[in-house]
This record gives sequence, C-alpha cells and structure tokens, in this order.
Amino acid sequence: MTFKSCKVRTLAAVMAVFGSVAAMGQQSSDTWMNDLTKRITLNGYAQAGWSYNDANGVKSNSYNLKRTLLWAKAKITDRWSFLFMHDFNSVVQEFYTDYRVTKDNAMTVRLGQFKHSYTMENPLSPTMLELIDVYSQAVLYLAGEGPDPLNGVNYGRDQGLMVFGDLANNHLHYELALMSGQGINRSDRNNQKDFLAKLEVKPVDGLRFVVSSYLGTGNAMGTAKWNPEIQVGDNYKRNRYSVGLEYKTLAYSPGQYKEARPASIRAEWLGGKDGEVGSRGGYATVCIPVVDALDIVASGETFDRNTSVDGWDQTNLTLGVQYWYYKKCRLQLQYTRALCGEMLGKDYNWLQAQVQVAF
Repeated sequence: MTFKSCKVRTLAAVMAVFGSVAAMGQQSSDTWMNDLTKRITLNGYAQAGWSYNDANGVKSNSYNLKRTLLWAKAKITDRWSFLFMHDFNSVVQEFYTDYRVTKDNAMTVRLGQFKHSYTMENPLSPTMLELIDVYSQAVLYLAGEGPDPLNGVNYGRDQGLMVFGDLANNHLHYELALMSGQGINRSDRNNQKDFLAKLEVKPVDGLRFVVSSYLGTGNAMGTAKWNPEIQVGDNYKRNRYSVGLEYKTLAYSPGQYKEARPASIRAEWLGGKDGEVGSRGGYATVCIPVVDALDIVASGETFDRNTSVDGWDQTNLTLGVQYWYYKKCRLQLQYTRALCGEMLGKDYNWLQAQVQVAF
C-alpha cells in the first residue's frame, strides 16, 4: 500500500467519523427541539373597539385597545409547570409555578403572582366573559379588577401561595390562598397577609354553586370619597364574601368557544368592608345562542360603594349581541343604561363595540 493511498483511506475514515458525529448531533438537536416545542405553549389575545357615552351630560366617543396579552406556559415535568404572562398594553400580569402534589388533581400548589380566588368572575379570562366591560362593578371594585382608589388597579391579581384541587370525583373544587394583599408588581406595605378561600360544589354537569371569602388588611395607596376616614398609608380592615351559581348547557372545549357556545346564566352576590364602610352588589348575566354563531347577551348588575350613605349606588342594564367568527374570536356590540345615585352624577347611556382576536 502506498503512502498516498494510506492518506486517502485515513482521510475517508476521519470524514466518516465526523459525519457520524454530525448526524448524532443533528439527531440530538432535533430531539431537543421536539421536546422543547412539546413542553412550551404560547397563547395570546387582543381586544380593541369603540365606545360612546354621555356621562354627566358630556358626549364622548373614542377608539381603544384594552388588552394585548401574550403568555407562555412551560411544562417542566408531568407535575411541574411555569407560566409567564405580559399585557403589552399595560404591565406584567402573572408569573407563577404550579406543582401537582398528588397523582390525581386532589392537590396542586401554586407560588408567584396570579389571579386570586375571590368571586366566580375574577379567575375567568376576558376572552370567555360576555360583557365588553368584562366584569360587574362589584367584582371590579371588591376583587381589585378595576379602579379601587384605596388599593389601585391590580387586575384581580396578587402575589402569594395557593393550594387547590378537585375532590369527590370532581364534584368538589377548593382553593386556599395566603396572599400579600398589595397587588401586582408591588412589595407588601405591611406585615399582615390576606387569607382567601373558595369552595365550588358541582352536583351535575354544567351546574356549580360557589362561595368565596377574603379576609385581610389593606394599606391605603390613595383615598376614596365614599370612605374618607382612611388616609394614604393607613392599615385598614379589608374583608369580602361572595355567593353565586352558574349553569351552562355545554362545557367549552379547549380553545374553541365558537364550537361549544352554550346557553348560560351566572349570578353572584358580593359584599365587604373597607375599614368601617360596607359595600355590596351583585349581577346576573345570561347568554343565549340564536342562529349560526350569533349569541344574545343580557346583564343586570348593581353596586353600592357605601351602604350607610345614600347616593353611592349604580345599576347597569346591558343588552347586546356577539358573533363568533373563528374559534376564540368574536365581534361584540352592547348598549348599557347606567342608573346612578346622586353622589355619582346623572344617569347615562353607553354604547360599545369590540373585536377579539385570540389563539
């Protein structure tokens, strides 16, 4: 064998080895990528529209982009997961990790920043709820979903630790949480932690009865006209309760609201105290499919910010339609008549339209 042929054979052997290593590396990379894509899911939605009202005799109309959310959920193991959610129209909304302790769904532990358990509506996604304004006045205020002068806007979220699960063949659902009480993206301003509890009873498919409570101590970040005794920086008692029921003729299939489209009714009564001032309210919302992908939506809700002083109450009556044009995507049109107590100004009309794109 000549030296030249030996070099050729040696080079061929080296190339074969590198080729095998490269193939193994490509196979390993493909396996890693496949595993990654299986374990990470991305979801998001945007809601934008137009609104007109004549509150206090002043006519106004405007376009709006209410929400633009994107979230990623990583399945680390079969029992352990992590979620991160950001609203590009607002702030970081959620970041938490879940660990399922039991083999079934009897106990899961959640740690981080997330939607808390108080009320039926608060944990629900705006993509599922029927009203363009999403939550009732009572939920907006008492659950911290909307403007609360004392504690700010927290989108119904807080930082803490929660244990939850399903028992009795999924006929019972419970949630217990110990929360900061200061809201999202903020450090606690006192040493007290807030306790939340929820119990759902599901006797038959589609029907659930729900009670929830919130016991805690707030630290005021602002002041409220209907609660003048609480000043900025004050610690104050902040307790809430709710009782409600919901019935749906059909459960939503995962990610496909258009295909399910159940007839539904949800009603809840809420109350609570901030310091010595009590507030209470409730809502009832009905959604009825009619033809094709068109639904009729009707809702009545009321909220009294100070039950000891007249004039701080408001009742909203809403009628509208929604059309599901694709899976979780819909068009909405709603009219609301707002009946205001004397401390809140004159009665007014409110017309809203919205488009929702979700995946």
